[in-house]
Amino acid sequence: MQIGVNNRLFFYAAVAISPIFFINFDSNCVCMFYDDFDDDDDRGSLEETLRRYELVKKGAAEGVLDEDEFEQVIEYYFQNSNEEQALLACDIARTYYPFSATILLLRAEILTQAQKYGQALRALDEMEQYDGNNLDAVLLRSDILLAQFKYDQAALWLEQRSADYEGKEKIELLLELSDVYDEAEEFEAVFDTLKRVIEIDKRNEEALQKICFWAEFTERLDESVTLHTQLTDDDPYNALAWFNLGAAYQGLKLYEKAIDAYEFCVAIDEKFEFAYRNMADAYMRLKWYDKALEVLEKHIEIAKPEDVIFEAMGYCWEKRKDYARARQFYRQASQLSPQDDDLFFKIGETYAREKKWDKAVKSFTTALQLNKDNATYCIAIGNCLMELNVKSEALLCFLNAVRLKPANKTAWVALVRALYISGYYTEVISQLDVARDLCGDKGDFYYFHAAALFELGKAKEAQLQLEKAVKMSPKKAKVFTELNPEFMLRTAVADIIAKAKKK
Repeated sequence: MQIGVNNRLFFYAAVAISPIFFINFDSNCVCMFYDDFDDDDDRGSLEETLRRYELVKKGAAEGVLDEDEFEQVIEYYFQNSNEEQALLACDIARTYYPFSATILLLRAEILTQAQKYGQALRALDEMEQYDGNNLDAVLLRSDILLAQFKYDQAALWLEQRSADYEGKEKIELLLELSDVYDEAEEFEAVFDTLKRVIEIDKRNEEALQKICFWAEFTERLDESVTLHTQLTDDDPYNALAWFNLGAAYQGLKLYEKAIDAYEFCVAIDEKFEFAYRNMADAYMRLKWYDKALEVLEKHIEIAKPEDVIFEAMGYCWEKRKDYARARQFYRQASQLSPQDDDLFFKIGETYAREKKWDKAVKSFTTALQLNKDNATYCIAIGNCLMELNVKSEALLCFLNAVRLKPANKTAWVALVRALYISGYYTEVISQLDVARDLCGDKGDFYYFHAAALFELGKAKEAQLQLEKAVKMSPKKAKVFTELNPEFMLRTAVADIIAKAKKK
């Protein structure tokens, strides 16, 4: 059992929320996002700038604005989705500041937002005459090419311009390039580009978080081990590098090495919750359930409760055959995720293992109510009802399972077994004909066919079916002998089964 989305979680997201302000201007209430104006004086200053801008529009000499003030006006209209007024403000500003790269960049951004890509590119072309190394302009051109589905051009553009930058600016450009390769579905190039970022900045969080995923996606886990081993050698306190090393080992199924790496990770950062998740998963794969529980308990101490953690703890207790404690954690998980039918099914399975059939039925029924098209749940309920000797209702459950999954051998086996136990031997044979049409020939079917024929007194036909069953599936002879152990008292049957065992 694995934990988390895609079973392991390698990267995270943070959401920054900007304050929202409401200001009055010319008796109209305008809602806006504007982080730069966070007190009354700033808001008043903006109102005054907008008032003076109106004078500029009317041609009043005393209303002239400086370049920064024009930028404020343009951004105000842009952020309030007033594209027409924003572009007008750009045009007016350019009559006063014709060589302003900033105003041209704002114009290009507005046109890009409006999906007027040709005009936006022309604005960028003009802007680059005045400021050819503006990183925002480089990234905006890439965004435009992406929006036009020109992935190759966008990638080529960024690759060419990456040589013009160093340090943080180069890193920002390369991260953008990795996203372009992702959009273009050139996944190997994504990994290579993130690797270039890490070569520049060994602690770049975004690159380290992403490369962990792409190492597994591109099946370059051995390369990831080499990369992150070198990183941890050079910088032993790099928690993310240790985590990525553990994830790479885990992907290679080297679970003990993965655990060692995660141990270093949490020793550096004891609140690195994803390391605890993956470490628990590794312990479970090694079937070291006590260790897994210790790690999961630590996760609960440092992070908010999650259904997936409680479910994993339930799984560990179930494997330790402590079904009551397993149910306790499955129920905690179901409280956090009440629509998860699988959790109720797992609770039912713990009751079934304790042969508490009536309680198992209730849990399986809840699971089926949440997921009415699940044949497995129908079979589970039917099996419990058979144990409770409510055979007619059990048969209905098995028939429903076959209806839901007509090509599923397990559903048919459950049905014909129930028919046999209920004494409907002729119906067993009839249903097996239908099962073969839908599922093809299966050894199980011949064993049931043979058993039904013996019960009907057709011994010679039964022996022929049994010989076919043994020839097709010799290891499944137990299916036949468990139906009626007295069959083995027949010499012919004992000889056929003995041959199967020898094979």
